[in-house]
Amino acid sequence: MKAQLKPCAGATSGSRCPKTTLTSDGTALDVTDEATGHSIRLTPASLYQYKCPQSAKNSAVVHGLAALDEDGLVLLDLPGEWYAPHLRDFAAASRIPLYDARQQRPSHVRAMLAARAPGWQRIRGLPAPSLATWRKPVSICLGVAGIGLMAYLASTGMWVFWRGLATLGRVLIDLIDAKWLLMMFSPALLLLRPAWAKLHRRRVARGTAIGPITGPNLKVRGRSLLVTHGKEELNELPIGQHPGAASNLLLYQHEDRSGLVVFDNAHHPCHHLPGTWNPDDVNRFADRHGLELAVLRLTRQEYLNLTRACREATP
Repeated sequence: MKAQLKPCAGATSGSRCPKTTLTSDGTALDVTDEATGHSIRLTPASLYQYKCPQSAKNSAVVHGLAALDEDGLVLLDLPGEWYAPHLRDFAAASRIPLYDARQQRPSHVRAMLAARAPGWQRIRGLPAPSLATWRKPVSICLGVAGIGLMAYLASTGMWVFWRGLATLGRVLIDLIDAKWLLMMFSPALLLLRPAWAKLHRRRVARGTAIGPITGPNLKVRGRSLLVTHGKEELNELPIGQHPGAASNLLLYQHEDRSGLVVFDNAHHPCHHLPGTWNPDDVNRFADRHGLELAVLRLTRQEYLNLTRACREATP
């Protein structure tokens, strides 16, 4: 007989209740996201129930449950307020040890959640935002409209007018930061951008590149590590164990700040890339190219020391 469990409230106060279901037959844990249909099966060494402020600057309390491996690394993060008595009964029925960390210091809880195992996942149990659902069809419609308008203006000898309109449109896009409107003023992207995006996703999946398509990116050419942003090449670092060569990657988080740092074999920073990086993608990239990877949650002093060293060494 399977034990079954669902969260009873959202990850933060006032948020929707995740449609996540846990089931166990006593040998493994099955997690189903009923909002998307996604389901995974894993065998964690323990379960970790947590509650802590979202960050030092954001006092909103976050609830959740994490599945840990034998080394205490997070295999799976399940945001939501899980009812403790039911969770204890579920853990006993599934024979998975349960640790209640709801009274632990926030810094300790954040450090635990920051230690993620390769292949780490987060299942939210919520449908995709409506804006993301509408963005693609709106972009396609604007692209088709742009092609029609460009063809009409070209057929009437007003090609110069179109170029001026496109330039004005790109300025407007930069001001309002609505990049999806670029389809209207650069209709060729309607065909080219999906192809570029698919090629980039394939490179990331193979571990030959990391980072968003808009940049910054890390790529490898021969035995050199390239830091690029769009068509601009920001830095080129040799890979290896000789002095000055890139040999280590650090994926860090401090409060609401995160980033990726490239180190040489003397542990001197070569390049600092602030921003959010997918741990799975970084791990795949590091494995493919023989780079050592560390994933750490930094204290304030460690973060200050790191950023100071990066400012001195990184272009």
